[in-house]
Amino acid sequence: MLTAERHRIILEMLKKKDIVSLQELVKETNTSESTIRRDLIELEKKNALKRVHGGAARLQGKLEEPDILEKSAKNLHAKDNIAKFAASLVEQGDCIYIDAGTTTLQMIPYLPNESNIVVVTNGLTNIQPLLSKGIKTFLIGGSIKPKTGAMIGRGALKGIENYRFDKCFLGVNGVHSSFGFTTPDPEEAFIKQKALQLSREAFVLADRSKFGEIAFSEIAPLSEASIITDDLDLEMHELYKQKTTIKVVTS
Repeated sequence: MLTAERHRIILEMLKKKDIVSLQELVKETNTSESTIRRDLIELEKKNALKRVHGGAARLQGKLEEPDILEKSAKNLHAKDNIAKFAASLVEQGDCIYIDAGTTTLQMIPYLPNESNIVVVTNGLTNIQPLLSKGIKTFLIGGSIKPKTGAMIGRGALKGIENYRFDKCFLGVNGVHSSFGFTTPDPEEAFIKQKALQLSREAFVLADRSKFGEIAFSEIAPLSEASIITDDLDLEMHELYKQKTTIKVVTS
């Protein structure tokens, strides 16, 4: 079977299923695992799919964004490991920015109670957990994005400019070796960009599913923030560590 035909079959299978296994692809194309692995590498370089453990996955749409309930139900163990490590980076006396998002939200239980830190956030869902721990908290203004509970818009951008941070902790929708950090909403991207600019240190919290994805709006190149993630194969780890500092957290 010609390479072009195998590629067509692989992409057709991904249109029907979000994830296809290596074994399924081998069977459908009647070829070897090594050939299929080479095909997947080539198609990933063309941004036609992304490789996952044991197969390939369909890329999300550039504007596709799950709501907070959908996000909170996915990759819970990985997010918890990432969040716990991120929280361990916070030191007494820090002024930090915690972004809206499910992984950043999971940081909060791991912050010390009644700690001598200050938190600024644009996430409505972050407020109650922070206050219940006795942490001094500031919510930036703006309009509320119903899907994620994030404060966005001109008011949010103006509000965040009043602060300076020791560290910021951001969520993203896409982490790509060429296209950097991305998110579907341009207005949310502006807030994340500004948080990066105002922080002495910046961290992106991203589980394995975010790697290889490209959303509509650019936030920043990979070099602008360290990445905290949960599980990367050796090849991917080598690729991304050339662009930025990357910490892989395992349980």
